[in-house]
Amino acid sequence: MIARLLVLLICFSNTYSFSQDKKYERSKEIGLIVGTSYYLGEINPYRHFGTDLKLGGGISFRNNFNKRWTAKASILYGHVEAYDNNSSDPWNRNRNLHFRNQFLESSLQFELNYFQYQIGSDDWISPYLFLGLSYTNMRPQANYNGIWYETQPLGTEGQGTSEGDAKYATNVFAIPLGVGVKVNIWKIFGFSMEWGVRRTFTDYFDDISGNYIDPEFLLDESGVASATLADQSLQPVLPDGTNTGVQRGDPGRKDLYFFALASLNIRIDKKATSCWNGRIITP
Repeated sequence: MIARLLVLLICFSNTYSFSQDKKYERSKEIGLIVGTSYYLGEINPYRHFGTDLKLGGGISFRNNFNKRWTAKASILYGHVEAYDNNSSDPWNRNRNLHFRNQFLESSLQFELNYFQYQIGSDDWISPYLFLGLSYTNMRPQANYNGIWYETQPLGTEGQGTSEGDAKYATNVFAIPLGVGVKVNIWKIFGFSMEWGVRRTFTDYFDDISGNYIDPEFLLDESGVASATLADQSLQPVLPDGTNTGVQRGDPGRKDLYFFALASLNIRIDKKATSCWNGRIITP
């Protein structure tokens, strides 16, 4: 839905821009960002803001080509935690898995302001859409005996064993897209709020995707921590008291993560003689 709306606004913007006087100026901003993040995946399949919310944030740099189009580079830190025992689904509660992921995202995004907008001008507010590409270093972890272990090296679904697949990547690409609103505050200062999804190309943001592995095999090849964290179910479903071969996750659905952010934006190229719409703005 967001992508379709972005396409429509791009078409509208192109038509509109050719029919207006070119009074636009380039400008540059830095942003100081704070917010939170959550995810949709095996442990939290449907509920937005349905995981333990942790503080995150980062910095951004905007190069405003004009009052409608912006390129933004940003670095964001996020922290997601989710627990099966918080689920209302009996199957999830019995599976009893959990994870946390502390991740660092760098991205390049293009923003389209719905109205003309520029910090320090009379064009003081605009909704906007954004779309881009991000590169994320993720670290899914699980708690064993009070210690948080990174789960990718443990191969909880048999990755890296003699009978398993290769271990999944912890540096992944994603497509960020979302919506926001920008507001001028005072002189060189602006404020923005945005919400956006990252459509990842991995199903291991939460370290859960495929089937349970034979616990004895996993114990022999990967150790106690791997075997324990792989299966924490309250009640195994097979007669032999294990879950070997039973579905642990859903490999057909890639994980998504989200940011809800607020940013203080500071124009960094403004000069005493900067002029918008025929009037002089003093710093």
